Amino acid sequence: MINVKHPLSLTRQSDLLEISRSSCYYNSVPVSEYDLELMMKMDKIHLRLPHYGSRRMRNELWDEYGDDVGRGHVRTLMGKMDIHAIYQKPRLSDKHPEHMIFPYLLRGLSIAEANHVWATDITYIPMGKGFCYLVAILDWATRKVLAWRLSNCLDVSFCIDALEEAIRKYGCPKIFNTDQGSQFTSDAFTSVLKANTIQISMDGRGRWMDNVFIERVWRSLKYEEVYLKAYESISDARREIGAYFIFYNQKRRHQSLDYRTPDMVYYGNSELKKAA
Repeated sequence: MINVKHPLSLTRQSDLLEISRSSCYYNSVPVSEYDLELMMKMDKIHLRLPHYGSRRMRNELWDEYGDDVGRGHVRTLMGKMDIHAIYQKPRLSDKHPEHMIFPYLLRGLSIAEANHVWATDITYIPMGKGFCYLVAILDWATRKVLAWRLSNCLDVSFCIDALEEAIRKYGCPKIFNTDQGSQFTSDAFTSVLKANTIQISMDGRGRWMDNVFIERVWRSLKYEEVYLKAYESISDARREIGAYFIFYNQKRRHQSLDYRTPDMVYYGNSELKKAA
């Protein structure tokens, strides 16, 4: 947008575009090899000890890996990875100043049928030379991964793409449950749910444990697939993760499902199989 060879000065161009002139001179700096390695270690620690904040994360890096890293740097990388310590936060159910927060609908609810409740979450995916983010739509009762998307930023668009694909392939659930992440509370995301007459449920105070099912998916994916490889690009990650999710849905038997696969349980209803 800014053209250094344009007859107009950079000052005039920045004034017309209403941006800071100093931003015209900024060159983005890639994440260092050391930080990428550090982020992968932090991701492993977070999966194992999700209640650890930046202080304990720093201490674990010291004790387990011998990395002499400060808490401030750990906190910065946790923000970049979009990971947070899991605990009961005060005033968690207060409304975001710009986004509407919906009530939690799953308390005391028996969820035993496919397409009764869907859930979603975002996780960090390390690659050989960088990282990206993964969003997945999960059927609560059957643990089936219905749709997923990768993105190199935390924009809401890749979440909407996954949601629309799941609805297109599998119909609509009665309830869709999310956390209060900005992607899921945005008007762009909730409007898709409203347009399809899907009840919206959001985790409130003390409901962090409701993410446990999709956290188990993340753990399986990372230890059985992601950490064993160093993806060269997002397209490489997309191909390999796609193959894993086919295996996860069709071949991987779950103890919690009486050693059946998610597809076996999901398609146990012949009407769902016919519709899909």
